[in-house]
Amino acid sequence: MKRSDINRIIKNMEKVLKEHRIELPPFLSWTPEEWATKGHEYDEIRDNMLGWDVTDFGLGKFDELGIILITLRNGNTKSSKYTKTYAEKLIYMQEGQVSPMHFHWSKMEDIINKGGGDCVFRLYNADKDEGLADTDVTISRDGRNYVVPAGEKVIIKPGESLTLYPYYYHEFYVQKGDGYALLGEVSMCNDDNTDNRFEQKFGRFPVIEEDEPAYRLLCNEYPMARD
Repeated sequence: MKRSDINRIIKNMEKVLKEHRIELPPFLSWTPEEWATKGHEYDEIRDNMLGWDVTDFGLGKFDELGIILITLRNGNTKSSKYTKTYAEKLIYMQEGQVSPMHFHWSKMEDIINKGGGDCVFRLYNADKDEGLADTDVTISRDGRNYVVPAGEKVIIKPGESLTLYPYYYHEFYVQKGDGYALLGEVSMCNDDNTDNRFEQKFGRFPVIEEDEPAYRLLCNEYPMARD
């Protein structure tokens, strides 16, 4: 992805959050120059990859296969420094984009539609070879539990939520004609380096063409702390 595109995408999400009156922690507005001055007191942000996350899954087709999200808080199961056992994210998707089919080996999560349009999910159980099973899928949404056939569309409207368990394949996108959706995620600790199993082979973070200075650093770009 071009850095200019990443900058534009972040500014657009900032605008949408402002329209929804959602305020962000101060570190999400730091410039790269400000980040260069930050010491070890901010290691929790660095170590647990809090912050801006823009990805095209390595395919260069962000408007089709892409997503922008913010990790607001996160624990770290690999470090005894951090005792937090949960994570929280904000996700912004535009019509036409898809978050591709994947599951998590460890993480359980709730996806909450915070506003905008309807969000469409398709779910499958993973089979013993980690492929898509054709078995019925148990749906848990806002206290209601029921069963749907594998791959059936599940529509989550603003205010509603959907629970995704480990080994639940899922993809999601904005309902056609609805423009965009602003989603929240509340989950167990999140590890994007080791806990994503995509149905097809994708990269998790973009390869960036530096055609202009960064407006915000992404969560995998922070400089090391100054001593």
